[in-house]
Amino acid sequence: MEKLQVKISDAEWEVMRVVWTLGETTSPEIILILQEKMGWKPPTIKTLIGRLVKKDILSTENFGKKYIYRPLVTEEETVKSATESLFAHICAKKIGATIADLIDEADLTHDDISMIMEELVAKKETAVESIACNCVPGQCECAEH
Repeated sequence: MEKLQVKISDAEWEVMRVVWTLGETTSPEIILILQEKMGWKPPTIKTLIGRLVKKDILSTENFGKKYIYRPLVTEEETVKSATESLFAHICAKKIGATIADLIDEADLTHDDISMIMEELVAKKETAVESIACNCVPGQCECAEH
């Protein structure tokens, strides 16, 4: 199965968070929320919506004098794609430290921590002794280059 590649900017993420929350919405609703939350002007928000439609991230349906927008990708798919992209851009030897940094930076509930610990216990079954560097020579500072 081919991995879904969802590439959106930080500003587009904000638009998508509104759409994912509402399920379906109009540009005036998105504008109202993002003007209040981000202080953005309507033309900026409309430009972001247009980019997301062009990228096939949002669907648009004409409904009378307004357009209805719906997500074509889920928040989970987008987060997974962003995570895969992050890991593809760093040395394979640094993924564990990066995950540890993410955990350190995040506000987590007791349930979140329990879930993470369960995943780590399951992952331990397939853990390897070492991971080979996947960088181009000179790209990182590991001992392999």
